[in-house]
Amino acid sequence: MKIVMWIGDEPNQRALANKINSQFPLSAIVLEKRVSIKKYNLKTIINKLLSKFIFSLPNKTWWSLMNHYESEFNSYPNCDQLVVSNINEKRTFDYTKKINPDLILVSGTSLIKEDLIKINPKIGLLNLHTGLSPHIKGGPNCTNWCIATKQFNMIGNTIMWIDKGIDTGGILTTEYTKFSKTDNSLLKIHIRVMNHAHDLYIRSISNIMKNKTQNIPQKNIAEGTTYYSKQWGWYQNYLVMRNSKKMFEFIKGGKLTNDKIKLIPLPK
Repeated sequence: MKIVMWIGDEPNQRALANKINSQFPLSAIVLEKRVSIKKYNLKTIINKLLSKFIFSLPNKTWWSLMNHYESEFNSYPNCDQLVVSNINEKRTFDYTKKINPDLILVSGTSLIKEDLIKINPKIGLLNLHTGLSPHIKGGPNCTNWCIATKQFNMIGNTIMWIDKGIDTGGILTTEYTKFSKTDNSLLKIHIRVMNHAHDLYIRSISNIMKNKTQNIPQKNIAEGTTYYSKQWGWYQNYLVMRNSKKMFEFIKGGKLTNDKIKLIPLPK
């Protein structure tokens, strides 16, 4: 089976590519190295300063998470590779189409646009979402949104098929992330969620290899909430810092109940 990955250029994505490649050799990787062009006004400057110097724990945790994976995986798998500044470049289409993959795996890229979806590989385009769709969708980080909004029992991961929307494709599987009583820091929480995401992706690919697959429309599950990066600021950082202590207490006391929403188990 020919598998191509479209991923963002971050250590957690590099870790994912290596983990997948160790079990399901990749034909190629398209690596999106985004060039960020940001416009600043007084509001965004104040937000950045507060987030960096006062309510900084979520940002520091993210960089610590990246350092964690950087230390484990300092190179990409040994396979063909194309580097683009935006995943939706025509080069991505031409390069992938030439390989003619059976399956395209996506993680951490810009929103995949319709032109790329038209590649239409035999099995499909599969995406990792580090949140529980359709209940918790969007960005910049669904785990932090759950903590900020005190939805501690809604943290988990989703493997879904890609369509034109934001985290709206049909679902292959969803799972809660299971925490340990030793998960007593925000960094440990994020490592647990990310490792679970990688494991769920690999188990999903394994199922696909055995022709055990499904595509459950999200509208058949729930409406859910979509969060947007533009909604995230210093106040949400503050809420994460405040509420994470409460979450640690819930984990230690075994009070996280995970039976209130409909999950989609992997087909057996």
